[in-house]
Amino acid sequence: MGCVNYGVCVGFVVVVFTALTAPFCAGLTDPRDVAAINSLYVALDFPPLDKWLPLGGDPCGDSWQGVLCVFSNVTEIRLNGMNLGGTLVDSLGDFKSIIVLDLSNNHIGGSIPNNLPLTIRNFSLSGNQFTGSIPESLALLSQLLDLSLGNNHMTGGIPDAFQQLTGLINLDLSANNLSGQLPPSTVDLSSLNTLHLQNNTLSGLLDVLQDLHLTDLNIENNLFSGPIPTKLLAIPNFRKGGNPFNTTIIPSPSTALSPSIAWAPSPGYAPGNLADVPSISIAPKFRSSRKFWTTKGVIGISITGAAILFVLGACLFVCRYCRDRKVKKDSERNDVGAYKAPGENPNNSKSSLQPSLPVEKGSYTVEKVSIQPVSKEPIMKPQDGYGVDNRRTGINPKPQDEQLPPPPFPLPLVEKVTVKPLAPAEVTRSDHPSTSLNSGSTIPFTIATLQQCTNSFSEENFIGEGMLGSVYIAELPDGKLVAVKKVGITASRQQSDDEFLGLVSRISKLQHPNIVNLVGYCNEHRQHLLVYEYCGNGTLHDLLHVDEENHKKLSWNMRIRMALGAARALQYLHEGCQPPIVHRNFKSANILLDEKLAVHVSDCGLDLLLSGSTTEFSGRYANGYGAPELESGSYTCQSDVYSLGVVMLELLTGRKSYDRSRPRGEHSLVRWAIPQLHDIDALSKMVDPSLNGAYPVKSLSRFADIISRCVQWEPGFRPPMSEIVQDLLQMI
Repeated sequence: MGCVNYGVCVGFVVVVFTALTAPFCAGLTDPRDVAAINSLYVALDFPPLDKWLPLGGDPCGDSWQGVLCVFSNVTEIRLNGMNLGGTLVDSLGDFKSIIVLDLSNNHIGGSIPNNLPLTIRNFSLSGNQFTGSIPESLALLSQLLDLSLGNNHMTGGIPDAFQQLTGLINLDLSANNLSGQLPPSTVDLSSLNTLHLQNNTLSGLLDVLQDLHLTDLNIENNLFSGPIPTKLLAIPNFRKGGNPFNTTIIPSPSTALSPSIAWAPSPGYAPGNLADVPSISIAPKFRSSRKFWTTKGVIGISITGAAILFVLGACLFVCRYCRDRKVKKDSERNDVGAYKAPGENPNNSKSSLQPSLPVEKGSYTVEKVSIQPVSKEPIMKPQDGYGVDNRRTGINPKPQDEQLPPPPFPLPLVEKVTVKPLAPAEVTRSDHPSTSLNSGSTIPFTIATLQQCTNSFSEENFIGEGMLGSVYIAELPDGKLVAVKKVGITASRQQSDDEFLGLVSRISKLQHPNIVNLVGYCNEHRQHLLVYEYCGNGTLHDLLHVDEENHKKLSWNMRIRMALGAARALQYLHEGCQPPIVHRNFKSANILLDEKLAVHVSDCGLDLLLSGSTTEFSGRYANGYGAPELESGSYTCQSDVYSLGVVMLELLTGRKSYDRSRPRGEHSLVRWAIPQLHDIDALSKMVDPSLNGAYPVKSLSRFADIISRCVQWEPGFRPPMSEIVQDLLQMI
């Protein structure tokens, strides 16, 4: 019997399909991801995608088309150019651990939903038929690295939602119908490199872009007005045509015109055409005085001017003659004999106390400012700890086997220099074409500069000693504080200068809010130094185990947020970098804290230096952070997960990772804690006493469960970093 109503038939088929597939829904994939991808399939109008189902199924186990997974979670959906239609729905935000969602170059319409997955990093919807406005929920996507919404039909303004998107690198909003001014929070996009806004109707000024580190900016065919900030003109790839700018740059006072002369556009001048040169129109006041400019007047002015020039020239000659005589007499009187050695040629104009600083061609330029002796006063009293074992550990701050060779000039007197990075030039390793050093963002320093900034690497500027060398606090000429890491001889000998530049290039590309930024480097006289941003609140190790007063103020929520920041840094290294980067030295002493106690992980990208260290296992295993597999020389991303679990145990208990001052069975924090993590009574007793019970019992249990999974003996049983981040996010 035929169906009377088509809708009834469809409903009947769906019910039958559900009944048939229900017994087979159990699979490898997380049920929440299964439900989310089922809803996406229905919203896209059931496209002909291999193995996709509207109900149930196993996307990870059955390898659905365009779907990539890590263990049981969907992490990537790539369906670009698949001729998809339909719309998107709010269930898109139900994915638990998705990182990449690429639906570009299709025919999807409707508006972009507000409920978006918080774990997303690469989000591309460009080349579709989306309408409506950009959702303000973008403000919640703090892990976003690449956002592409270009070539759609979206309207309205750009929402002021960039405050938390400090890791965003690429943003494309081009070819829409967006209007209004750039939002104030654009200045918070500190990692942004590429910004495409062309072919919209955006207006206003560009001031919010001038302090960003952009390398590619396209604002063509908009309604931007006013002067272009000078800093934007230095962007290597800056396209700006088709905007009604008033002028190309903000005029400096030295080039400003007299008030009696006004700028007026030429007859053929069109707004936005920066090649047109405006003509000068004569002001009415000047026009009314034309009668003065007769032949007699011109002759009189010429004679007067010649007389004035003659008098001025005579005065200058007399002044110079007198000055030269005075200088000669003074020199003869003093005879500059204080710096002459017996028998030295008095005609030798070069003093032996003025060192000649070699300048490596092609790497940087050095502008000589003045010769000043290094101050004997310390810059400031540095705080203990900067990703290193500080002086309170009893380690000799300057071990003999780590001493670097002295520079080829005297230390007491150095020449003050100003370092200027060479603009678009790059230092490229010949054996690794993919590694290039952008000297525009990473500054090459000289030994002389770093000596002056660190008071000749004095004891007062010494912060601490780590596995790779000593660290000193330094103050740059602009007043900015940085930390200078002197890579020790043991690690330096393993790398040539070219390999060190490749390492610097690698580190400089690590851009994440929870990773310490590399400011510059020094590769001179066979010495390798790294210059990092300075975090003024020390390390997590100091906060937990040294600073008793502030330790007591560390609340439960603050501890969870610190664990989340550290986990996000490792997630970026493991899953956001290709190839993945293993930290290899993750510990609480390498977790730095800024003035807001936000986490910044140091020593990222230095695994190549650590991999050759013969003492790595003994040092890492002895301090309690080394995973069991390190004993056999195997170190992977899962080993970092183990170390993160140890750090979270420190946050939970307030204890050190390895403490010989405690009873024998409690030396190792992991071995002591593991048997108690699943016993709620024992767990309550092992919590840091300084919390005074101010924590939710349910949150405590969940945190202990995350730790337990991280410190599993077998690496394969430990969760990926994306899963840890998601679990910690649910606790905030």
